[in-house]
Amino acid sequence: MNKGRRQFITSGLVGGALVGSGLSLGLQPDTAQARDDGALSILVLGGTGFIGPHMVREALRRGHEVTLFNRGRTNNELFPDLETLIGDRDNGLDELKGRTWDAVIDNSGYVPRHVHDSASLLSSSVGHYLYISTVSVYASFANPLSEDSPLATMDDESIEEVTGETYGPLKALCEKRAEAAIGSDRLTVLRPTYICGPGDRTDRYTYWPVRTMDGGSMLWPGKPSDPIQIIDVRDLANFTIDCVERRHAGIYNTVTPPGEFTIGDLLADSVAVTGAAMNPTWVDYEFIRETGLNEGRKLPIWVSPESDSAGGALASGERALNIGLHNRPTRETARDTVSWWKTLPAERTGKLRAGLSREEEVTLLEQWHAANS
Repeated sequence: MNKGRRQFITSGLVGGALVGSGLSLGLQPDTAQARDDGALSILVLGGTGFIGPHMVREALRRGHEVTLFNRGRTNNELFPDLETLIGDRDNGLDELKGRTWDAVIDNSGYVPRHVHDSASLLSSSVGHYLYISTVSVYASFANPLSEDSPLATMDDESIEEVTGETYGPLKALCEKRAEAAIGSDRLTVLRPTYICGPGDRTDRYTYWPVRTMDGGSMLWPGKPSDPIQIIDVRDLANFTIDCVERRHAGIYNTVTPPGEFTIGDLLADSVAVTGAAMNPTWVDYEFIRETGLNEGRKLPIWVSPESDSAGGALASGERALNIGLHNRPTRETARDTVSWWKTLPAERTGKLRAGLSREEEVTLLEQWHAANS
């Protein structure tokens, strides 16, 4: 695995855990069917982390019936009125046996064995299976990406530890396991880029508007025209339920259109919604390389256009857009993220989980100004 790929995956690692359409002709006769009013019975594997609650709420808003399956350890207070089946994806699926649903949303699958087990168990008792993957599944980020780009592989497919090195390849294997069990005509795979918005546990996007709130001199990377890509968690949730309702089988990158959103736009959104007196200092690519700022989560979401990971910010989302993916204005995402952040307790907001610490930023800005005075 090359260094550029490793850096891209590490910065994109999910913080919480770390085509056609239509039903298969071989669908088993005991599979649940939609009610006369159009409501679906939906099983959500997970549902209480970051992206899950948004999907659950959207499904409920549209009148569907939702059942949750999880370990019962996180955010149990979110949906007290919903049926929650307690189990574990690691050899603890008994509660799913003998039940039928119209659709399954798998947003908690990171280990291929777990996805294989759940998809195999449910293959004859559900009509549709939707798996949340990631753009990190691709083998290379040197060039712009499409759903047909080659996928990452692993020499040892028995590895189950999720790390910066294995995250993308493991998710690619999860996709394959789901397809083998369900079949491509009943499977939807969504590959989101950086998921952001209210509830984000990673702070990768959140770092930028929240840091802007403090004002003063702030380090910004590269050039304002450098492209970045995100997906608002609510847009991902809306598209997920659309795909379930319309039985959109296939693989879809869920991203903002390549080249339409830049790091400069993120700066403008951040300043607009915070109203802070912030002075941006743009540091160039050479300085970023020399100081190691291009590694890890120090400059989250941004990717240097000069790196061999530049294509990671230029993934095509045309296939999803063609069937209805809607990306809300990025300023709305910034506004709602800041509003959500202000409601959090001090122990959560005291230290951002991505980006530069204030001490690091001050030191780097001093170095930059000393070298460019």
